[in-house]
Amino acid sequence: MAAAVPSSTLAQLRALHRASEPDVLKPLLERAAAGADSRARIVDTASGLLADLRAAQARGWVNQFLQEYRLNSSEGVALLSLAEAFLRVPDPETADLLIADKLGDADWRAHAGQSNSRLVNTATWGLVVGRALVGEGETGPLKRLLSRAGEPFVRQAVGAAMRMMGEIFVMGRTIDEAMRRMRRPEHRGFTASFDMLGEAARTSADAERYFQAYVDAIDAVGSDPKAGHSVSVKLSALHPRYEVARWDECVPALTEMLEALALQAAARGIALTVDAEESERLEMSLDIIGAVAALPQLRDWDGFGMAVQAYGKRARPVVAWADSLGRLMNVRLVKGAYWDSEIKRTQVEGLDDYPLFTRKAATDVSYLAVARDMLDARYIRPAFASHNALTVATIVEWAGNGRDFEFQRLHGMGDGLYERLVRDQGYHCRIYAPVGGHRDLLAYLVRRLLENGANSSFVHQLADARLSEADILADPVAKIESAGGTRHPSIPLPAELFGAERRNSRGLDLGDRVVLEDTRAAVNRPMTEPAPAPTVDVAAAVARARAAFPAWQTTSVEGRAACLDRLADLLERDRDRLMAICVQEAFKTIPDAIGEVREAADFCRYYAARARATLGSVELPGPTGERNTLHLEGRGVWATIAPWNFPLAIFLGQTVAALVTGNTVVAKPAPQTPRIAAAAVALAHEAGVPRDALVLVPGGPEVGAALVGDARVQGVAFTGSTATARSIARALLADDDRPIVPLIAETGGINAMIVDSTALPEQVVADVVTSAFRSAGQRCSALRLLLVQEDIAEGLIEMLAGAMDLLTLGEAGDPRTDVGPVIDRAAYDRLMAYREQARARWVKTVAAPAEGLFVPPTLIRLDSVEALDREWFGPLLHVATWKAGALEETIARVNAKGYGLTMGLHSRIARAAEVTEAAAAVGNLYINRSMIGAVVGSQPFGGEGLSGTGPKAGGPLYLYRFCAERAVSVDTTSAGGNATLLSLEEGGI
Repeated sequence: MAAAVPSSTLAQLRALHRASEPDVLKPLLERAAAGADSRARIVDTASGLLADLRAAQARGWVNQFLQEYRLNSSEGVALLSLAEAFLRVPDPETADLLIADKLGDADWRAHAGQSNSRLVNTATWGLVVGRALVGEGETGPLKRLLSRAGEPFVRQAVGAAMRMMGEIFVMGRTIDEAMRRMRRPEHRGFTASFDMLGEAARTSADAERYFQAYVDAIDAVGSDPKAGHSVSVKLSALHPRYEVARWDECVPALTEMLEALALQAAARGIALTVDAEESERLEMSLDIIGAVAALPQLRDWDGFGMAVQAYGKRARPVVAWADSLGRLMNVRLVKGAYWDSEIKRTQVEGLDDYPLFTRKAATDVSYLAVARDMLDARYIRPAFASHNALTVATIVEWAGNGRDFEFQRLHGMGDGLYERLVRDQGYHCRIYAPVGGHRDLLAYLVRRLLENGANSSFVHQLADARLSEADILADPVAKIESAGGTRHPSIPLPAELFGAERRNSRGLDLGDRVVLEDTRAAVNRPMTEPAPAPTVDVAAAVARARAAFPAWQTTSVEGRAACLDRLADLLERDRDRLMAICVQEAFKTIPDAIGEVREAADFCRYYAARARATLGSVELPGPTGERNTLHLEGRGVWATIAPWNFPLAIFLGQTVAALVTGNTVVAKPAPQTPRIAAAAVALAHEAGVPRDALVLVPGGPEVGAALVGDARVQGVAFTGSTATARSIARALLADDDRPIVPLIAETGGINAMIVDSTALPEQVVADVVTSAFRSAGQRCSALRLLLVQEDIAEGLIEMLAGAMDLLTLGEAGDPRTDVGPVIDRAAYDRLMAYREQARARWVKTVAAPAEGLFVPPTLIRLDSVEALDREWFGPLLHVATWKAGALEETIARVNAKGYGLTMGLHSRIARAAEVTEAAAAVGNLYINRSMIGAVVGSQPFGGEGLSGTGPKAGGPLYLYRFCAERAVSVDTTSAGGNATLLSLEEGGI
């Protein structure tokens, strides 16, 4: 299939994608500006619309309820959290816990009688009574009085309230119900674009179900084409792996499905619009939309359209591209739906800049500039989706007498803004109307409420009594000009995420197809580095390091830290080469190889910053005539013994920590991964670390044993198995004449994730797949034991099995690969033997390539928590269930295993998080997220019990363990009198 997007357009899109905000805004400001006379008319129109909006909000109890409980209040957040989770909870016990959690702590009484709506005040008193029922503990009088009927009553009332909220924001549970509702009097003059509710497909079954829902919706809407309704389609709902890495798979498949839906819609005489997606999917979406738009059989159909997000820096060229297709395109302009997640993704992945604007006013400027482009375009029929009276008034001004466009608003929001425009002035407005079961509205509802309830949104400002009309209708162009077009000061660039302390490591944008292809080529180039020969004379290596210790120890802290900073820069300079070694020697997938280099650079910069901040001499208090100081010095020679699963990051992390504290190091890599260690040591020497201060000793267990057994070694940092850590500990104590030296050990764990019935299954499944199967399960922190509340276990396991079907096993250097081979034949044989032994308990497994060391990801059922008694270091996940109300008991059973590395919890109950945090005996607890990928300085990593000794790698206390502490006390009066005391002035005595 020929590319639908011209190379010139692609070049423009890529140039703008992560360009600096001031540079992107400069032409937009000029395009969005209105002259003085025009601005006066706009404000006058907007003022009238503002009055309409306020009148509508005063009329509806729903609007008044949302105003009373806004998202900037704890009560508003509590209600939103309750709405997000309640309808999916199947068991009454957990439902009661959720209600108590969300209603119990909020101050509902402060809202009593505050609204102009009697219904709102009645609802508030219901919340007051509800809090009394659930929040007074077992001894409260109302609790005792209604102990039998109270909780079921509250549960039923909350359920009814949540379903009522569903009706507010969802047009109908079925397309037929939604169409009937559009015939009500309040929708007179409006049309609808029906969106079959669903955020994204997680499994192939999801995608098939969504596709059929779209087919059914087109049939239903097409049964009455004169009504003017349309259907909106979300491409990510039609393919569960809509990812740039799978471009060649998903783009043709989605093009075929969209073509079928478009042909059906054209035949039924209705319009079809493709919704917008996250920024990394933009070019894929344009390829698909362009291919369907070019179909000869659809050239005369005027119903095809797409959505464009104004918060994106590439919005203008996307509109220009749509106009260049040479056929009529319906273009819906929206502010944007993924702003916060786009910001976080950019920060987490360490990318150069954001793909969107960081100020709300900048998005408004972009919206106006793009709107003007759309009004001037030749082949675009515009649709302007907005709840902002100023935006609407501006478009009305610019359009003049034209009516060949439409406005759009979300169902349940913006009531009153468009009624007069539609019914009195002939404008057209379409309602974006979600359709689906109320249980399925959760993610959609939360995102829409967050968008429109945020402090900077027009809807929120409208309800803020502290803001004047002039404040609300302030010109966004003037706002941005006054700020110089700069980024929001609270949203630093990813490189500046950690402030003045250190620079964040730089990532790669694998959502950019060109970057991905360049990276694929780079990591698959043949390695030129020969494997270093195993060490023959360990004692000689230790002797070199010991001889180098005095000079390195006396090097200033700043000098040692500067070496680490230079090493971080060199790691990023040689990123492609280092990633290639990781991929080819350690079988790291491309994302894992990027993470390896980034984490190594982060360790260098973080420990350099901590050394500067903490390793100086400290003056201690004491009596007059005495000076007390504490000095931190290096101990001598350290042995660092690294694992193969993080052959660069952990190898360098523990090594540079020892170096920056003034120690010299003899570093032993895993025998499977000597090349990457040799490359790292060479870069450290290039950065200024003396060759004898850091000595590499490749080899197997015998080299490690000789190193640990050398009495000249003053400390050992080890990452690996619990059994090997025990062996090292015994060796360090075997010689009675040897000094007692520190051992820093990080070992494995039987890491559990606990899931209750309030958790969002889609999020749980995504986090389970990441935690259990990424890196072929070969991470210390990987999920080994999934514990699901029995009330939701069947459905969640079914969804997880569907997600496992989508995993791709393949060579590590292929961007499509999710699960690569395990590290060596010994690991493969050990895992496959256990897997075969557990065959009768398999719940799900997937196919693996016939050639290579591929262990199929497998889900294994257990009867109890206790049935898993050891760590299986690979893509084997065990699942068991637990009963509602038994959270503390379940945590205790996990603790009883003696391991303490990582644990996960998925729950919407804050009290559950508090209980888990207090009871879990683990080094790292992850709540409502995946359990892997600890970030240096943000999530210090390390375990306790059988999982390690501490202190935590990448944490503020780590460097101290490498140091000897020396206190010096000097009597300053010994030479004759306390000069300081005697010289005090008269007033000071």
